[in-house]
Amino acid sequence: MSRLIEQILTHTAGLPEGAPVSAKSLLHLGNRAAVAQALSRLTEREQLIRAGRGVYLRPIGSRFGACAPSVEQAVEALAIQRGETIVSNAAAAANALGLTTQVPVRSIYLTSGRSRKMHLGKQVVELRHAPRWQLALANRPAGEAVRALAWLGPEKAESALKTLKRKMPPGAFGELVAAAPQLSTWLAQSVGKVA
Repeated sequence: MSRLIEQILTHTAGLPEGAPVSAKSLLHLGNRAAVAQALSRLTEREQLIRAGRGVYLRPIGSRFGACAPSVEQAVEALAIQRGETIVSNAAAAANALGLTTQVPVRSIYLTSGRSRKMHLGKQVVELRHAPRWQLALANRPAGEAVRALAWLGPEKAESALKTLKRKMPPGAFGELVAAAPQLSTWLAQSVGKVA
């Protein structure tokens, strides 16, 4: 077992800090049960961070010791590893666009995958499954606008769209208008009225 642990450590040493590691990606080193056991032992020794079921992260070294990567870095790594679309939640998007002054306290992201929680040290990151239309245009400004409008709801969407039309670059607002067929009916109608 210690040989397998050394092989895993050698493999992860070649990865960037904060990179995700899974048992599936290490099957070339041993069978699934042995690799999973070795990953568990590395987590106990704090040489890897268990972010969620089957997902481990390489810690970031600092002068104070090993620490968890940033939430954004961990979420991006998870999205790449799992092939999911993961974006900031609607309240955070509304705040970033200046449509609300409320600042989200909890780290919540929307995902095309299943709902689950990730643990980064003592911080809990919630991943919530979202409908495909809320993930449209992913990490682009027009995508943030879609999520912000979904959070505001049908009553406030038109006035928010007028504000966004003034604030957003014409190209980004044009992307939002072009994506209207992908959106829910009420949001597509509001976009059509303002455009």
